[in-house]
Amino acid sequence: QVQLVESGGGLVQAGGSLRLSCTASGRRFSNYPMGWFRQAPGKEREFVAAISMSGGNTRYADSVKGRFTISRDNARNTVYLQMNSLKPEDTAVYYCAAPASALWGLGPTNLYEYDYWGQGTQVTVSS
Repeated sequence: QVQLVESGGGLVQAGGSLRLSCTASGRRFSNYPMGWFRQAPGKEREFVAAISMSGGNTRYADSVKGRFTISRDNARNTVYLQMNSLKPEDTAVYYCAAPASALWGLGPTNLYEYDYWGQGTQVTVSS
């Protein structure tokens, strides 16, 4: 059974930084791409960033491009989301996710392509 556990959320002022972590267990971590999503109150869950198995390829939502960085450490079974220059509109619950299939070269942007989800970590950015 694949398990994903996020950590690192919290309250930060606008312009500040946070680093989220997501540790995976239950299968060979390095064989699968990973993704980060977020969900603000009253809104649908949306794609934030994704990374390939090796970490060599990444993609981002336009809203976070240039401010957020996704990375992974396969030796630690962990994927990270470094968030800089945070804005109040970044306030949301952040989720890491993994697809069941190893055929994805780079994590997809469609949340329905992901099969495993963490419990989420709250990020609140005050103005």
